[in-house]
Amino acid sequence: MIQERDHLLEKVTLTGKRVKLVPLEQGHVQGLFDAGNDPQIWTYLPNKMNTLEHMNELVLEALEAQENGLQVPFTIMDVQTNDIMGSTRFLNISLPNKNLEIGWTWYSPKVWRTHVNTECKYLLLRYGFEELGLIRIQFRADVRNVRSNTAILRIGAKHEGTLRKDRVLYSGFIRDTQQYSILDEEWPEVKVRLETQLLRVY
Repeated sequence: MIQERDHLLEKVTLTGKRVKLVPLEQGHVQGLFDAGNDPQIWTYLPNKMNTLEHMNELVLEALEAQENGLQVPFTIMDVQTNDIMGSTRFLNISLPNKNLEIGWTWYSPKVWRTHVNTECKYLLLRYGFEELGLIRIQFRADVRNVRSNTAILRIGAKHEGTLRKDRVLYSGFIRDTQQYSILDEEWPEVKVRLETQLLRVY
């Protein structure tokens, strides 16, 4: 159960069979840029990512948010090779209400349509519900991002509605956002669903 702020914000590594989520560090900038150096990744995200400096700024912003107790950012790595495959975060953290959001998730196109997203979400959800005692975990995605919306539904999240004119992207485009959640009482069924999906690839 959540006892104090530091328990959530401590630097934890979540390790699965093929994926591990390690605390984001500034030393990961080059590896993250190499993994994320594809414009397809950033089409629906708020930041542009054309240069190494853009990635450095993104990492510094995430680390500052963690220092201020606002986010918990992770670097996604391959267990066997330690290759960086992307990044994800806990954000919109509300400890009094025992909920947070899993977001700012992106992957190298090399691992799209593989086990990676399923295992990442499994590790994050299991930690949130079973270690932190959360009662709600939410997800958001640009309404235009069919791949992300499909992936969120595939893990078992429930669609809650559309946030209209929710965010202004770096291009100036004002996006609508789909919102989803998983509740603590739904987690056992979602857990079995994810474990079944992962068994098919292990």
